[in-house]
Amino acid sequence: MSLKATFVQYTFKFDFDARTSRGLIREKKSWFIKIWEENTPSTVGIGESGPLPGLSVEPIAGFEEKVILAIDVINGAKLALSSIPNVLSELHTKLHEIFASDFLFQHPSIAFALETALLDLKNGGSQLIFNNRFVSGEPIPINGLVWMGGLDFMLQQVAIKIYDGFSCIKLKVGGIDFEKECDIVRYIRRKYYRENITIRLDANGAFKVDEAMYKLEELSKFTIHSIEQPIKAGSGEMHLFCKNSPIPIALDEELIGVSTTEAKIDLLENIEPQFIILKPTLHGGLYSCQEWIALAEERNIGWWITSALESNIGLNAIAQFTANYNITLPQGLGTGGIYKNNVESPLKVEKGFLSLKEDEAWDVSAVS
Repeated sequence: MSLKATFVQYTFKFDFDARTSRGLIREKKSWFIKIWEENTPSTVGIGESGPLPGLSVEPIAGFEEKVILAIDVINGAKLALSSIPNVLSELHTKLHEIFASDFLFQHPSIAFALETALLDLKNGGSQLIFNNRFVSGEPIPINGLVWMGGLDFMLQQVAIKIYDGFSCIKLKVGGIDFEKECDIVRYIRRKYYRENITIRLDANGAFKVDEAMYKLEELSKFTIHSIEQPIKAGSGEMHLFCKNSPIPIALDEELIGVSTTEAKIDLLENIEPQFIILKPTLHGGLYSCQEWIALAEERNIGWWITSALESNIGLNAIAQFTANYNITLPQGLGTGGIYKNNVESPLKVEKGFLSLKEDEAWDVSAVS
């Protein structure tokens, strides 16, 4: 019997005023692609497609029409489940054969959703994407994300994260007065000097090119592990900052829209970053991230994986993918508690680790 597909759109509400250098976010929309065999509609694979306004290559206006197009392609292809590979590289090839265009390169969040839904379905439709040690209960180390806000709000978040056992803290910078941001980092170093906290920063491209090196020099006084995207992507100056910055630089937005193997190699070899940060929703899906990792490791470039405001459905898929690797750095997978109305799941954050509790069940009824 052939595969059938449909989708559900769902809007998630933030549990707080989420601020970045790009502004305030109060809600996040996702489109859930559901795939099943025609004769067994009770077994469904689910994948999440949730592009980020102002950041994804996918325009939000008219995005649902693109999801419908993807659904129509799956429904019209008359695919048998047995023809769908469960090896990621082979699945990538199969999907590009089915779509026969640059559609999946142009819509990375849909590529991620299709990969996830099909792998989920191949494994029985129970949110099992990869059968690895994370699924068996081994936790993944993660950083504690501190959102932008007033000085008191950010310091309160820092205190909570450290109390909760995080040894790696990530702070968003570039959205408030720079001196206040330095005060926050200075405070962490003075107050928590015994805890040996690792500090990561994320500027989301907010530093102006002519001011960035001064700011990097000032921030380097506080022993910073790395800073994500200090200047805007595509500015043409990033290679100079990676070469001269006193703080190791991690690329994020710079990777968006870079889809072919050749383009990835060119970017890594021309910019020579110390790290890259991978988000399947933004960076081409799971297989694309797998390729980024292989190319980075060949060039001794570090990496970690970060969620992009997905619900627990997408976060679970990303965590399982991440656990396919020998993880040496904390990952950016601590966003499961940001929504008031998230999908109920066994995902839990405890003492700076993300784990999947075997004795708890999924409730996907909100997106079914």
